Amino acid sequence: MIIMGIDPGDTLIGFGVLSKNSAGLSLVDHGCLKTGPGNAPEKLASLETQLEAVLARHKPDIVGIEELFFFKNAKTVIRVAQARGAIMALCVRKNIRVLEFTPLQIKQAVTGYGRAEKKQVQRMLERIFQLKKPLKQDDAADALAAAWCAAQSYAMLDALR
Repeated sequence: MIIMGIDPGDTLIGFGVLSKNSAGLSLVDHGCLKTGPGNAPEKLASLETQLEAVLARHKPDIVGIEELFFFKNAKTVIRVAQARGAIMALCVRKNIRVLEFTPLQIKQAVTGYGRAEKKQVQRMLERIFQLKKPLKQDDAADALAAAWCAAQSYAMLDALR
């Protein structure tokens, strides 16, 4: 099973890909997509094109995505909401199950503490996946955390069936 996490943003979209098998979870890929220049429709089209290529390359069964949380800047929340909508619509068109999580749920799944700092989450991911180099891109790290949370949640849902 392939699980992808996505961290939506207005200019950078983080993604993280995990593989789940009988041996457990392993890190497959992670990185960031840049939405590029232009107005909102052009940026969303750029995002969709790039994300479609990542989805085609990895063929995820599940996508975990962070729910919107409070932003001080109304313009930012609107742009992030638009990106989330484009991401979720693309996943649905590709028949990929989408699971949404709050930042608290994601932090809880990774660190055991829902109010953990961003750096604590990154350090825990580095330990979980035994990374030799630190995660440098916050958006990619957030996406990996969303993927980890989706994997844990899906395992719970599967156990309940």
